[in-house]
Amino acid sequence: MKVTYRWLKEFTPLSASPEELAAQLTMAGLEVESLHPVAPPFSGVVVGEVLDAKSHPDAEKLILCQVTTDGTNRLQIVCGAKNVRAGLKVAVAMVGARLPNEVLIKRATLRGQESNGMLCSARELGLGDEHDGIMELADALPLNQNVRDALDLDDCVLDVNATPNRGDCMSVFGIARDYSAAKERRYLEYQVAPIARGHDAVFPVSLESPLCPVFVSRIIRGVRPNAQSPEWLRERLRRVGINSISAIVDVTNYVMTELGQPLHAYDVAKLTQGIAVRTATPQERITLLDDKEYALDPEFLVIADASGAIGLAGIMGGRRTAISDSTTDVLLESAHFTPEAVAGRARRLGLFTDAAQRFERGVDPGLAAKAIERATALLTACVGGAPGPVQVTRGVKAPQGDAQWVPLRRERVTRILGAPVPDDEVRAVLGAISDRIETTADGWRAHRPSHRFDIQIEADLIEEVARLRGFDSIPEVHAVAQQIAGTASEGQVSNDRVLTAMADRGYREIISYAFVDPLMQQQLFPDTVTLKLANPISADLSEMRVSLWPGLINACRENLRRQQTRVRLFEIGNTFNVSESAGTHELQEIETLAGIATGTRWPQQWGSPSEPVDFFDVKADVLEALTLTGDVSSVRFEPDSLSILRPGRAARISRDGKPIGWIGEIHPQVVKALYLPTTAFLFELEMQLAFRAKSLLFNKISKYPSVRRDLAIVIDESVPLAVLQENVTVSASGLLSELRVFDVYRGPSIETGRKSIALGLILQDSSRTLTDIDADAVVTAVATRLRDVLSATIRDQ
Repeated sequence: MKVTYRWLKEFTPLSASPEELAAQLTMAGLEVESLHPVAPPFSGVVVGEVLDAKSHPDAEKLILCQVTTDGTNRLQIVCGAKNVRAGLKVAVAMVGARLPNEVLIKRATLRGQESNGMLCSARELGLGDEHDGIMELADALPLNQNVRDALDLDDCVLDVNATPNRGDCMSVFGIARDYSAAKERRYLEYQVAPIARGHDAVFPVSLESPLCPVFVSRIIRGVRPNAQSPEWLRERLRRVGINSISAIVDVTNYVMTELGQPLHAYDVAKLTQGIAVRTATPQERITLLDDKEYALDPEFLVIADASGAIGLAGIMGGRRTAISDSTTDVLLESAHFTPEAVAGRARRLGLFTDAAQRFERGVDPGLAAKAIERATALLTACVGGAPGPVQVTRGVKAPQGDAQWVPLRRERVTRILGAPVPDDEVRAVLGAISDRIETTADGWRAHRPSHRFDIQIEADLIEEVARLRGFDSIPEVHAVAQQIAGTASEGQVSNDRVLTAMADRGYREIISYAFVDPLMQQQLFPDTVTLKLANPISADLSEMRVSLWPGLINACRENLRRQQTRVRLFEIGNTFNVSESAGTHELQEIETLAGIATGTRWPQQWGSPSEPVDFFDVKADVLEALTLTGDVSSVRFEPDSLSILRPGRAARISRDGKPIGWIGEIHPQVVKALYLPTTAFLFELEMQLAFRAKSLLFNKISKYPSVRRDLAIVIDESVPLAVLQENVTVSASGLLSELRVFDVYRGPSIETGRKSIALGLILQDSSRTLTDIDADAVVTAVATRLRDVLSATIRDQ
């Protein structure tokens, strides 16, 4: 929400500078995200008037202008703008003026004609992107006035981020009201004078849904077609980020920005019979002002006439009844729609409008009539016309006069804030947010104003006391509480240990959203049932993740796009798996560790050539993390297939025979579909199953020397290392202290489909020194078992 300093000052006196105001609003709970001037620095530009404009004798596109800046002087300035003409008030940059981007205006000669200055466009002064012609200033501006003063260019724009529960601060007046409550302890009310009627015509309105309790309308006849908004109004809208469209639309946008009440204008000539606010019919279609057609369902509220829907309630108007250059009679609408009528509807259609944003957060139901009076005053001043009476149509569940009272206990304030607050200060704060305060035996009760949807219970009033007094006014008090020792389980590796282990392997932790893009999730897991959100924050974040991989892939892709060629990322978070059983769906939330790696094996260095990371590098990272369990020997990597992983480079990870995760290279088709510049390797583990810790047992270190025997065997390619290790361990009769694999060979002298593996058997006994006979017996037993079970042969050369 953008507001200007001067606009705020129209509603409440501001003694603070713009910088101080930004700090004060932020401390009051309205975070100011940015503060910037409305115009860049420039000097030497004054208001002038074109006395004469004629073609340049030697250039078709240039015009010789005679300009005065004080009524007595006469300056010749060469200009190329098409809209320059005699009698036009203009912004004149005098010789010596300094414009934005370090432009210095000098006396020049253009095609043989002297030019003593420059007539400025909006873009040349940093006031906009318009540069087709020079700025046309108001005729009422006095000559020789500094343009910065004439156009109030020393103003500042504050970008205020109101929290979702503060819909009352989605306007200039709302922010001024909150500031007045915080700094002046004054309850600010908006005052508007009623506009006298010029005729008695009204337009029939019926409310068929309780989601629209109030509908205020007024017909204005005889407006001037093609009338333009005054410069001050267009400039004020520009400063808060709204483009000027037409006089009527500009007025509705202006009132919405000032008061927070969305309005809409209809061309009366295009309306058929009366207006009805109703729910949409199944598959009812409407073309909105963005010229796109939408299919609706009964969850949408529409504004309709006899010929069908003409607007999407609280979101956007329809194209069919929109005002145009030929509009002479206007129907102004200022309605109140409850948050339930609008919440999530715009996002379902991929729309984001200022009106929807305000109605979703809550708009004051008592504001509609004031807004239409304010709009009428501005509209008649801009485009003329005769206003009719204000017609207020109320539904069955229209807001009643008896508003809710919220109690506040004195002892509760002290207990929640941790320090007593003087009674007079509490009452002053309550009086600044409510027009009626009553004293009770144990405290007070406040009348909830219609614009404060966030005040419902006692705790809300306590928050207001703390916020408006200033959180920094609460004294620091040491908490006194019972110290309860936490528990640490030896049966599970802690997340902190896992985080440290991954960081030690060169991975960086990320935190991603638990909701993901459904299209991406469908690409990665096409056959997986997913949980869809009923009210997503956006269309591309509308499903709960079934894996951490989508977030990791997105983060990796963004890093690669920013010239990070070597990426190692991991995340610990919950996944949401939907399983179907007996016709019902059951949701499981599973804590998961996942990671992604791409780029080179090692950071760039002089000591070794650059090599790409491969499957076994990532496998080593996973094994290193699983070593924390003290039972890495129970982990198996078995070849398997998953749609997202490349066939032949994917494995199912299991522990004690139970699946605990996956590892593998991303499928080339997925790499292409997701626009990844290079391939990457993924892994994922279920934390509960994978990091179950093995109880530590004391093992005495043997004082006797170990014996090593090397053995080279030839086995089938399909035999995994885990199976080979298991058979060697079983046949070694407890004498095997360590098994080392130090060579794998494929090539000449080895049959196709087989491989040679060199094993180092480290043998040791805790009670005696092993002899050569003992060692040879173990080697013989191992060779025999491998031959019988795995069809292995001893490699002699």
